[in-house]
Amino acid sequence: MLPSLSSVVSRLHLRQLRLLIALDEFGSLLKAAEQVGLTQPGASKALQEVEDTLGVNLFTRTNRGLRATEAGLCVIRYARLIQTNLGQMREEMEGLLQGHGGKLALGTIMGAVPFLTEMLMRLIHKHPAISVELVEDNSAELLRLLDQGRLDLAICRTTISDRPDLYDSVNVREETLAVVANLHHPAAKRKRIELADLADARWVVYSANMPMRLLLEREFRQAGLRFPLYLVETTSAFATLSLLQKEPSFVALLSSDVATFCSSFGMTSVLPLRLRSRSEPYELVTRRGAPISPVARRLMEEFGVQ
Repeated sequence: MLPSLSSVVSRLHLRQLRLLIALDEFGSLLKAAEQVGLTQPGASKALQEVEDTLGVNLFTRTNRGLRATEAGLCVIRYARLIQTNLGQMREEMEGLLQGHGGKLALGTIMGAVPFLTEMLMRLIHKHPAISVELVEDNSAELLRLLDQGRLDLAICRTTISDRPDLYDSVNVREETLAVVANLHHPAAKRKRIELADLADARWVVYSANMPMRLLLEREFRQAGLRFPLYLVETTSAFATLSLLQKEPSFVALLSSDVATFCSSFGMTSVLPLRLRSRSEPYELVTRRGAPISPVARRLMEEFGVQ
């Protein structure tokens, strides 16, 4: 059985993780030892300590040297991530100590992308030395990343969470929705259509229980129509657009901002369908009680949040 996280954290050392990376690169205990500044016996002992800590063999010996086991490849992958994160930490600290820079880890749902990028560009123009990691996903996944400390803040919705009290959130924009399709969709040139005209269409939708999906289900229910049986579910804007490009009969529900953006470049057509339901607003969300970095605070100020 694997040891507890606290046991692993207390017993593993950074030099041991560097050794694992070097072993993966060179396949030789001697060369790996030289790379991290250890003697060969010292490297052998360090490897044994890591394997004892985790309770699994990480390498097997072959005629060509050391080869990582399946468990070893897993540990090496995370060792590289830790090394990369430490490098990024150093770069960010250097920027902060010099009075500029910093890194922002930011999440957004698809519909908020046009609005968010406008605010983000304002921030970058004012503070050109910052770095940004931008993650697009559904609200549930973004909240999970916030919980793990992997995002500073997110534009999403806390209503999908069983514990919305874990977050601080501020409504930053109302969302309106539009139904979009290929430019050659039969309804694209009509002046007005009803939902019944699209009842037999194949819809590209979010997964079940997501706010946009729930709104579409409510629209069908209020119109007295059965919700379509054959769907394509995705959280990817690119996948949605690609599907609409490939198949003129497909339709999708997007935020009006995204729909307008796509239509302005001739990628899709907004169908003349008036929706009855109101969408939930976008929220700027942070983890309650978590420290807010200076660069995240600057972005919040762009949204008018103090």
